[in-house]
Amino acid sequence: MSHSDVPVIVAAALLVEAHNQLEVQARNNRVKRQRRMWTKQWLQKRNQLSHMGLIRELQDNNPHDFRNYLRMSEDSFNVLLAAVEPYIRRQNTQMRAAVPVDERLAVTLRFLATGRSMQDLHYSAAISRSLLSVIIPETCKAIVSVLHRSYMPFPQTPDDWKEISRGFEEQWQFPNCSGALDGKHVRITQPPHSGSFYYNYKGYFSIILMALVNANYDFISVSVGINGRVSDGGVLEHTDFGERLKNNKLALPPNSDTTENMNFVFVGDEAFPLHPNLLKPFSQKTLTPERRIFNYRLSRARRVVENAFGIMANRFRVFHTALNMKLTSIDSVVLACCVLHNFLRRRDATAYSPTQYVDSVDQGNGDVTQGEWRLDAHRVCGLESLGSGRYCDDATNSRDKYSDFFNGPGAVPWQYQQL
Repeated sequence: MSHSDVPVIVAAALLVEAHNQLEVQARNNRVKRQRRMWTKQWLQKRNQLSHMGLIRELQDNNPHDFRNYLRMSEDSFNVLLAAVEPYIRRQNTQMRAAVPVDERLAVTLRFLATGRSMQDLHYSAAISRSLLSVIIPETCKAIVSVLHRSYMPFPQTPDDWKEISRGFEEQWQFPNCSGALDGKHVRITQPPHSGSFYYNYKGYFSIILMALVNANYDFISVSVGINGRVSDGGVLEHTDFGERLKNNKLALPPNSDTTENMNFVFVGDEAFPLHPNLLKPFSQKTLTPERRIFNYRLSRARRVVENAFGIMANRFRVFHTALNMKLTSIDSVVLACCVLHNFLRRRDATAYSPTQYVDSVDQGNGDVTQGEWRLDAHRVCGLESLGSGRYCDDATNSRDKYSDFFNGPGAVPWQYQQL
């Protein structure tokens, strides 16, 4: 062997030794991974440690507290559970048992009712944070799927719209009204790599919830997910409802079927553009006694959408927090609250929104008593005023006809007390 071969042999030996060391390290790592627990020991004791024991105790002995805990009665919970079960049930595996369906629904309702963080729910429900981040959006999506058709059907025919208008005329003395429209900013944490895309005029990150509400404080239609930076006056055109309104595809009744041959209309505030089928108040700069009367009558009809948002935000306190989830998950959470609002308004109205909780009107003198939901200091932020602007003649003529009607054949004695 020559002297020149020695370094080569030494280098080869060193490579073999290094390779052997890497194999030993990899083998040790595999052993460590095999020995690592699948989950924390206390999470494996979910049956003993989770809040389900408390929930079952409340079911048996304290129905009022059960309702406060999950925002619905046991009967409504069972109805909802039966509906969502096929969509959220998961199979057990050899590694672990799946979280039962009732626990999935209960922890989701508790999240909506309180707005507590995943970290907090992690301890009370004895479910890992990573699994909660899957369970809650999945369950919310299932709730929307099973309830939407029955509890938030969109009107399809002129008769459907006329049925809605009867409620506004009987309760709020506003004829030909197909619904009250409004939008609210839902606070979120800044999505990754989004810059200022979701940053709104109030100085925080948000998405916008746009809703149409009937005279009974129920949601007719909702749209959620528009970024908070969008000009509030332009939000409507980004929604399916706004697109159908713009293209006259809502199947509204013809003027021949309306009071005084006026347009069937929706009512909104200053944030929306005037449209032949969408009325907004007259600008404060151009008010006359007649226009003040119109603004007053329109504001009375608009109360229903303020009440719907107020009731929902106070019953589902997830709206009191900045939602820290994927944007698609946030959409599911907000939509679930909306359909649950309608579900509970129909099934548990006495407990969910008792008479004193919503605005009420004295049909004798027109006095409005504000609902108790307004006592809560929290408010879901509304849209920014659009201002007056210039509108087409059909839009201004439609509003003028309603103004003439409220100051003429449609006048009520107590409206003049508002001047």
